[in-house]
Amino acid sequence: MRNFGFGSNDENDDRDDNGNENNGNNNDPFGFGANPFGFLFGGQDGQGGFGQPGQGGQQGPGIGDILGQFGAMLSGFGRDMNSPDAQGPVNYALAGRIARQQISGAAARNPSSHDSQAVAESVRLAELWLDESTVLPAGATGSVAFSAEKWLEETMPRWRRIIDPLASKLGDATLDGLPEEAREQLGPMTGMLSQINGMNFGMQLGHALGELAKEVAISTQWGIPLADSTVAAVATARLDDLSKKLGAERRETLIYLAAREAAHLRLFQHVPWLVERLILDVEEFATGLSLDNSALEEATREFDPESMGDPQKMQEMMERLQNQDLAPKIVSSTDHARIRLETSLSLVEGWVDYVVGEALGNRLPTTASIQAAWSVFRDSDQPGMSALARTVGIDLSAPKANQAAELWSRLTFAVGKERRDAVWNHPDFLPVDSDLDSPAEFIDSILGETEGKDFDPISEIEKLERELNKGEDDSSDGDSDGDDADK
Repeated sequence: MRNFGFGSNDENDDRDDNGNENNGNNNDPFGFGANPFGFLFGGQDGQGGFGQPGQGGQQGPGIGDILGQFGAMLSGFGRDMNSPDAQGPVNYALAGRIARQQISGAAARNPSSHDSQAVAESVRLAELWLDESTVLPAGATGSVAFSAEKWLEETMPRWRRIIDPLASKLGDATLDGLPEEAREQLGPMTGMLSQINGMNFGMQLGHALGELAKEVAISTQWGIPLADSTVAAVATARLDDLSKKLGAERRETLIYLAAREAAHLRLFQHVPWLVERLILDVEEFATGLSLDNSALEEATREFDPESMGDPQKMQEMMERLQNQDLAPKIVSSTDHARIRLETSLSLVEGWVDYVVGEALGNRLPTTASIQAAWSVFRDSDQPGMSALARTVGIDLSAPKANQAAELWSRLTFAVGKERRDAVWNHPDFLPVDSDLDSPAEFIDSILGETEGKDFDPISEIEKLERELNKGEDDSSDGDSDGDDADK
């Protein structure tokens, strides 16, 4: 797989599989607008008829046009069904198509050479400043400005690693939720249901990834390197929008993003176990996933067949059901894995918050306000991550990043940056969830270890022996001087 920026952009990046312009239609996975059958009535707005002029003065499609468009729709549907990316618990061919169709406006713009140069300069500057706030050396091997579509391309392999175990377990849970008689009657059609589940997940995931692609600002934005790359990547198309949200100038926003990206890569490159640990937490969480259908079951129990003959009661029942959320809830018996993942992501984001704040604080006067605005953005302004959570039951948010930043700050004050960064040497050394709420005990334990390392019992014994021997020597010298005087 190419790293960010290595390899030319496809000249037809903004076209779909049929070579048509991609206009970013959010509700059009097959390229036929909001109503895929609108062409049967003389256009997508349903006006006109077979061979008759529509109200807008346009000639309606003939039967050949109708069959051609219908065949094109089925062809696209068939490609998504038969693509190698359609195999497994998620139809990634469909997910990718839907995600790409949501990218429009500024997010669809490809970066210029000027953008790439600005990112390179900002990363170089950030690396120099970060050297003073962490002992971890630089981890970025290059830099690049990237587009939303490029981000989708580069991150899809890791998304598959993260999503597959979750979708697979939820797909099994969907089939397990069917009555036993229904499962027996399905028999060989179970495979078809699995494909339907795969397409369902593909559609939902596509919408979530499309939202995330429009929100992404740096490749490590969610505390995990979604792109398998050591290149510091910044989405320059997001700078204007983010500058407004962060209350900063465009140049300041770019430097801040470059510093966050560079800090993440230092951590991921020099803490080799970290990325795998995060993904294993997702996989462990997936093993306990199931669907809670209690809301639907409760509504079914309240259903009275006799009310079907009474329009008034039927209307009341429909209004009551309309106000209820009857969708299955995703639950997990391994929720401890989710908590551990959230804690790890919070520790990553909190560490980045602190070292970036230290690196930029004396050099960029607006750093404190940018940090505060970024925290709000991270916690409440990312609908794509919320959509992902609704789809597969877990997101990559860092809910205690602020507490983690405070822990790293206090730990640095207590033991210094060298001992602070040494906490990343092994997963067992890291704080746990409760430490983020009450960090004093964890900091005391690290402080005790540091003080204990200053005490070397062998060295102290040898020092005591030298002092004793010196005392004896001094005593002997005194006695000798006295004897000489007597003589």
